[in-house]
Amino acid sequence: MTTQDRTPQGGTTDNTSIVAAAFAALTETGDVDAVARVLDEDFVHHRPAGTSRTKAEWLAAVRGSLEHIDGMEVTVLHLLAEGDHVMLHSRRRLPSGPEITVVDIMRFETGRIAEAWELIEPTAEAGAHLTWWA
Repeated sequence: MTTQDRTPQGGTTDNTSIVAAAFAALTETGDVDAVARVLDEDFVHHRPAGTSRTKAEWLAAVRGSLEHIDGMEVTVLHLLAEGDHVMLHSRRRLPSGPEITVVDIMRFETGRIAEAWELIEPTAEAGAHLTWWA
């Protein structure tokens, strides 16, 4: 995987630095342990219809996905922080697949990520979702 990164903007530098370093290690080398080290023991992953809610479940899902995302290109568009929250907005593309847009929101507690939310949308479908109420 390759990552193109932008400088963290706004908010708490320590928390954005923690997210940037862990995300870079994961996407560039597949180092899941870099992410595991920054998660709180009581970490909760929130995702609609998600099956990986606890720290152990989520890390297992990430490890299981690595073989399927080899060669993924990641472009970090925004890395923002406010208070105890950090938001990472990125575009990701597999060599043989469509581009997706991902927003990860993380809440920090005592220097570790305590909760995370993840929204994923195929980039090509974004326009159709602008009129979801129609």
